[in-house]
Amino acid sequence: MTVAEPARWGRALGQAGRATLHLFLAALLAFGLYLFITVLLITAIATVSVVGAWLLPETVLLIRRIAGAKRTLVTAWTGREIPEAYEPVTGPLRKRLRIAVRDPGTLTDLRWMAASYVYGALFFLALPLWPLGLVVDGVRCGLGRRAALVLPWITRLADVEAGWSEALLKPSPRARLAARVEELAATRTDAIAAHGAELRRIERDLHDGAQARLVALSMRIGLAVRAYDHDPRAAQRLLADAQDQAEEALTELRHVVRGIHPPILTDRGLIGAVRALAAISGLEVAVRVDGLEGEGVRAPAAIEAAAYFAVAEALTNAAKYSGADRASVVLERLRTGLRAVVRDEGVGGADESGGGSGLPGIRRRVAALDGSVTVTSPVGGPTVIEVELPCVW
Repeated sequence: MTVAEPARWGRALGQAGRATLHLFLAALLAFGLYLFITVLLITAIATVSVVGAWLLPETVLLIRRIAGAKRTLVTAWTGREIPEAYEPVTGPLRKRLRIAVRDPGTLTDLRWMAASYVYGALFFLALPLWPLGLVVDGVRCGLGRRAALVLPWITRLADVEAGWSEALLKPSPRARLAARVEELAATRTDAIAAHGAELRRIERDLHDGAQARLVALSMRIGLAVRAYDHDPRAAQRLLADAQDQAEEALTELRHVVRGIHPPILTDRGLIGAVRALAAISGLEVAVRVDGLEGEGVRAPAAIEAAAYFAVAEALTNAAKYSGADRASVVLERLRTGLRAVVRDEGVGGADESGGGSGLPGIRRRVAALDGSVTVTSPVGGPTVIEVELPCVW
């Protein structure tokens, strides 16, 4: 036996052990499904008799949990996540019954269960206890030819079982479409709510800021006109005050305009705008750009605005709450869109449920463009906010 052979056999044994555990758990789940037949029969009889119709939605929810356990088991073996696409079973009994019967996810789960009654029994009966015996025997004989044949067989068996389950548990195109429509409806609702909140904020800023100063400006000019003939000096003072009021009103208006769409985005692009944010953030911010520099490399205006506001909010949070004195911003061009990542080395523990964090606002703005936000902020730091926005370059 060469020096590399013990390590190779160790890896093979470890893989076979994981495969055996997967098959054992799959067999237990299959055995549990056979016990579940009693529940299905009771539900069918109760539903037909109408008296126990309420059992049907509850049984469907239980089936979803069983299918979810199987998805978790398969994901642990394959490393590929199997998505779920279910319509929530909520509301009055009539609505819950309709959803339980018509949801495409119910048909997918039932199809998997029916197939599991067939191939699950085979795997349960073929639980690789006898191959393990061969492995043990092979180890005693020095990991010989018999063990070399058995170890890959166990792994392939686990691959076949996981592959069948993955194929059966994947949501149907109809289910994925229904889930996507529901997601877009929720996103649309959030976008409308965010738009309404933004309009109210602009209205409030105009009313309390620029409008109030313009009213004061109008009064100063009116007083100056009346005082001009009999008290020119008083009129000059009033006009000087009016000029100050006009400058303050312009400042307020610029603030409101920046909140709608920062002019710096139009003038200098996203890179220049983010670097300007970094300069005034109060932190030492390193900005790294990947694939965005160059003539004519610009994302759509809405994408740049969303990325800009996300970075601005993240840097504001870092300056206010993190306790850090340094942060970093990465702007990266992806094949399918734009990624912006803000990281600070502060205390962490960012709470999205807090009213002052601004993170829900980032999520709403990004979701309206079908993007995603990932927040990682363990206690002790660091805090990393990653925004991905889809776009065509």
